[in-house]
Amino acid sequence: MNNVSGSLHTKVHNWMDTIGFRLSGSQTNIKDNITTNHYFFETFNFFEKAKNNDPKNSKFLCFDTYGEGIKVKSLLDLQTAFFENISQL
Repeated sequence: MNNVSGSLHTKVHNWMDTIGFRLSGSQTNIKDNITTNHYFFETFNFFEKAKNNDPKNSKFLCFDTYGEGIKVKSLLDLQTAFFENISQL
């Protein structure tokens, strides 16, 4: 299963580079050793949490057009939320 998570991290970051997302901020909880990165493009925001800075432990969270949180389980989840958000502009 670790291979699936690692590949999701790679796919998401390759797609982010293609679209042109920017890192808005990064915070590290030293106690739990969890780093949270906040990325944005236009009006779309999403978060990546990684424990021990290990890509296989990355989890992604984005929001739909109504502000409801969506746990990203595949690149398609992220792309769907992104294009729905951008289409509202």
